[in-house]
Amino acid sequence: MDRIIIFDTTLRDGEQSPGASLNNKEKLEIAKQLEELGVDIIEAGFPVSSPGDFQGTKSVAKEIKKAGVCALARAVKKDIDVAYEAVKYARHPRIHVFLATSKIHMKYKLKKAESEILKTAVWAVKYAKRKRNVKDIEFSPEDASRTEKGFLYNVVEAVIDAGATTINIPDTVGYATPYEFGALIRGIRENVSNIHEAVISVHCHNDLGLGVSNSLAAVLNGARQIECTVNGIGERAGNASLEEIVMAVATRKDIFGLKTGVKTKRIYKTSRLVSKLTGIPVQPNKAIVGANAFAHEAGIHQDGLLKESRTYEIIKPQDVGFEETKFVLGKHSGRHALKAKLKKLGYALTDKQIGSAFTRFKKLADKKKEVFDEDLATIVEDEIGTTREIYKLISFYILSGNKVTPSATVTLKYKGKNVTANSTGDGPVDACYKAMEKIAGIKPKLESYNLSAVTAGKDALGEVLVRMRIESDAANGRGASTDVIEASIKAYINALNKIKGLGKK
Repeated sequence: MDRIIIFDTTLRDGEQSPGASLNNKEKLEIAKQLEELGVDIIEAGFPVSSPGDFQGTKSVAKEIKKAGVCALARAVKKDIDVAYEAVKYARHPRIHVFLATSKIHMKYKLKKAESEILKTAVWAVKYAKRKRNVKDIEFSPEDASRTEKGFLYNVVEAVIDAGATTINIPDTVGYATPYEFGALIRGIRENVSNIHEAVISVHCHNDLGLGVSNSLAAVLNGARQIECTVNGIGERAGNASLEEIVMAVATRKDIFGLKTGVKTKRIYKTSRLVSKLTGIPVQPNKAIVGANAFAHEAGIHQDGLLKESRTYEIIKPQDVGFEETKFVLGKHSGRHALKAKLKKLGYALTDKQIGSAFTRFKKLADKKKEVFDEDLATIVEDEIGTTREIYKLISFYILSGNKVTPSATVTLKYKGKNVTANSTGDGPVDACYKAMEKIAGIKPKLESYNLSAVTAGKDALGEVLVRMRIESDAANGRGASTDVIEASIKAYINALNKIKGLGKK
């Protein structure tokens, strides 16, 4: 099977993301991870841009043994000299020379005619080629997707004659669409007589969100090197994403019939490292490496996945380094997903208990964005206990504040009838407890009261544990709710039911 060369420019173009500057140690750490990932070429930096970038590129060149190491240079003598000094230590060194060829760049940025550009491009490639032990020269006609085609063909043919081994076609400003970019690559293959002497590469930016699509369209038309970055970071809106390209090729072999050398199970680890060191977070819905990439909340999806994972997952999460599919239990989740989750947590419940837990779960899910394992455990222990339900909460109403005496009105179901009582107290919880004592006709001693959050966040499930005593009998009670007053009432009722179950009046 034919192979695509993965040229990673996370350390060069990716580092150009605002705020993503890396020090020498961080650059080396990412480079080593990229080598473990299995990329073919690491573009380590633009050495002439700063002393730090020179040292970083040099360090990568010295340390990396398997992958090629590339340094970027403008078609300027000083750039090429400095790039060579940085990359000459690499086992597989490459110098990447670029020069703009579009009319808008030639007129406003370079202020040079086509003939001057052509002459400079040829000179730059020949000069780089003369550097000792550097035979691998890449040339990029910057802004190629907006370059007049006839002129682009002439430049490409001339630099190949001059010794370029890779011709990179950049969509520098992310202007192209997949159809026209694919046609551009096809046109180069059909109109450049010596194109077979070089590898066609592409470097696509993501200004219109088409970086990956344009890169894959180029592959279908003969490109065999793709320049990309981990997490798609880079100048402006970023670059074509390495993980998306690699997994598209791996998943759709029927379309591409190609392979890469990337060890896909190391993708997620690499993504996390780049995010951590650059300080650029990965959006949750990012393809392949986002937190939600293998997370499912919809009940229909969860049910399908439980029966056959391929119903809603075209990639196994383990194939890119995730541990497993994540079932996010929320308001869209179904009974089957809840049952499977509870079983995994170690709860063997009857169908009736599952039904009760599901009702409670749905109520909680309407209040929270996500229901966590700790929430489920609390739900089960709170709602599916063995205590006989003598008293059941129907409603409660409280009035509280720093200018009023706290009061509460509580309604409980007892022997098939709703019984209401009200009371005041030192606080809203105390008022509720005194109202329930009136309904029950007893006044137990509250030995302990403990409130804690089951999970983090403003919508956390609160759990209350109480211990009450009447004479020689004591009982513990538990209650849970996103409303701490309701959790307090439920805990008290739970303990009260246990006391009543002992026959106490």
